[in-house]
Amino acid sequence: MAVRSELALVEEEEEEQQEVYDGPTHHPYAPSDELFEISTTVDPSYIISLVRKLVPSLNFLINEEENEDLCNRLRSGVTVGEEAWEEYGCVLWDLAASKTHAELMVQNLILEVLLANLMISQSARVSEICIGIIGNLACHEVPMKHIVSTNGLIELIVDQLFLDDPQCLCETFRLLTMGLRSNECITWSEALQSEHILCRFLWVAENTMNLQLIEKSIGLILAICESQPKVVDALLPPLMKLGLASLLISLLSFEMSKLMSERIPERYSVLDVILRVIEALSVMDGYSQDICSNKELFQIVCDLVKLPDKVEVANSCVTAAVLIANILSDIADRSSDISQDFSFLQGLLDIFPFASDDLEARSAVWSIVARLLVRVQENDMSLTSLYHYVSVIVSKTDMIEDDLLHQQLGYSSYEHESLAPSGAKLAARTTSLKRIISILNHWTALKENADVNNVMGEPLVNDVDINRLLECCHKHSK
Repeated sequence: MAVRSELALVEEEEEEQQEVYDGPTHHPYAPSDELFEISTTVDPSYIISLVRKLVPSLNFLINEEENEDLCNRLRSGVTVGEEAWEEYGCVLWDLAASKTHAELMVQNLILEVLLANLMISQSARVSEICIGIIGNLACHEVPMKHIVSTNGLIELIVDQLFLDDPQCLCETFRLLTMGLRSNECITWSEALQSEHILCRFLWVAENTMNLQLIEKSIGLILAICESQPKVVDALLPPLMKLGLASLLISLLSFEMSKLMSERIPERYSVLDVILRVIEALSVMDGYSQDICSNKELFQIVCDLVKLPDKVEVANSCVTAAVLIANILSDIADRSSDISQDFSFLQGLLDIFPFASDDLEARSAVWSIVARLLVRVQENDMSLTSLYHYVSVIVSKTDMIEDDLLHQQLGYSSYEHESLAPSGAKLAARTTSLKRIISILNHWTALKENADVNNVMGEPLVNDVDINRLLECCHKHSK
């Protein structure tokens, strides 16, 4: 594939970058789910009139035999100029977010009208609006069924991947992602199976400089990973053969280099979706080895965990912790690489507050802590090394206490035993607590038998803090 930093999809893309960040007002957001409904008093006849105004030249419709019925039913439509067409299209794009309006639109042949426009359009803006309207229609179950059943429409939507317009591509990826997350995902996946198509959206992800487009293209891959098994089996093997794993790690490395050098809020969501795809692959049979065995990836996610200021990229740090836990479960020897890294342990414990509502993430953090601390040989290490462990652990007492209390309250709320955390997850937490107790006790004993103040040459951890953490760990390790 081409070198990422060399190519934009269009010459004007850098000029459009600020537009992407600001979120143009004529790009309506999709509803959050199928139940989303907008309370409005829009007259149905107004919506129908807008649909008719989007009808392309009737001469075109007459020449298309399959559109003869559409032509007869929409002869009252008025052909309008492109500027007016865009205005009417954007209104429909917005209104399509409403389930009621969306269903009215498909009943009045909007999909056939949009299909006709896509077939003849020479304007990227017109194509973007058409795909945007379909994208909002696709958020609702009934219109989605109409989209799938409209002959030739899905294939024409997929063809839009080969345009070089960033905004049109963003809408196309958004629509394809919704398709793969819907009950009609098998039909959508069948339209994407060509190697030519798969190569194209990997190429887009690698070569575009448009942040929104990177996010949307990787989001499509995430939708594939999280879709039904039949979709995964159809699309993921060829994507991996085409270099998906190396592409993801390359993109992650690039985003991390940006994060370390400058904080750009618009890039945070890109970092997050890349990590989510990699984390999804790390637990898939047949693909986990490609992920878990990559040393560069392991170093990148460890660096992310060690990041001092996590607030702005908290979700990414949580995902990184889960990914590290997955890697260590496959390749246990990796834990030796970080067992003496005190900044990693500190950064790991800092993740607890951000994972407070995510049982799996908290369990992942405890799993990593357990793997690290079982390698600590407190009886054989220097005072300095032992003190660093004690200092880091005790400094995070508040976070450890809060997490243990949170988990205790959470476990008691499970009504069904099958929903409670597994024994393995509880075992990792218990192992961690017992190791903390052993390390702190050994340090306390050394302090009583030697003048460690002179040896360390720096203020020591307060005994009150040590005892507080010991008490907490004893209480929750039983």
